[in-house]
Amino acid sequence: MDKITTRNIQMFIVDLINENRKDRRGKPLKPYSPKTVKNYKTFISSVFDYSVKMQMLPDNPCRNVVLPKLKPKERNIYTLEEVQKMLDLFEEETEANYKYTIFFTLAAFTGLRRGELLGLEWKDIYWDDSLLKVVRTSEYTKEKGIYTDTPKTESSKRFIKLPPEIIQKLKEYKAWQDKLKEEVGSKWIESDRLFTKTDGSPMGMRQPYKFFERFCAKTGMRFVNIHSFRHFNASILINNGVDVRTVQGCLGHSCATTTLNIYAHTFQEAQARAMDDVAKCILNRENEKKT
Repeated sequence: MDKITTRNIQMFIVDLINENRKDRRGKPLKPYSPKTVKNYKTFISSVFDYSVKMQMLPDNPCRNVVLPKLKPKERNIYTLEEVQKMLDLFEEETEANYKYTIFFTLAAFTGLRRGELLGLEWKDIYWDDSLLKVVRTSEYTKEKGIYTDTPKTESSKRFIKLPPEIIQKLKEYKAWQDKLKEEVGSKWIESDRLFTKTDGSPMGMRQPYKFFERFCAKTGMRFVNIHSFRHFNASILINNGVDVRTVQGCLGHSCATTTLNIYAHTFQEAQARAMDDVAKCILNRENEKKT
């Protein structure tokens, strides 16, 4: 460790964000995100801090390492018109794709993460209060297969208020699933999940993605990804003047700073529009006085 210098670590950090990165076989690699680069530096620094504490090294070479200022990539978000068009097109979808149309309808209206949507169970819906409780996620690894986990953070455990129209759609969807359960009979695997395979077991992580990819190719709708609906939901909240702490609670972020960092540009645009409205009100008042 005493051979590692600040320059070595700095070169390592720079390489992580290099857009021309390649693996040992010459295959192109994507540059890491600013957050991942920062996490790498923090981890390496913690190892050196321990070494200094144990008097193995005189100082921590990470202290003089500079994290490059990276421009955050502009988020590819669906517009309100695109989401409205999608919901209209869902009305024409076949019964076989019914569960996917409900999945993406919920994604747009709630801003839930993919794992949170797939982890939803019928007992999480409080029908009389029109509330949806988020308490688990559905995840997948090659070793474990599909498994249930806790949400990303404690703040991710939350209640979300649903409009009457969505509650009605969920009631109709439950009736559809109950009918499917009767048809499958004893082969049905009870999981209580909203989104399942044809045998009742939890739906796979890739299934909604594959459906939406086909759906966009068939209808000509612009294809982004599942997570873009979370960004769409956040942008609608922010552009309608919802304060940052409420947006934080709706999205299940651990703190308001996270929300501000992720949606800084959206907040700035909303604030600019708000200030324009203030100016218009003042100027209109001044014009009234003159007339």
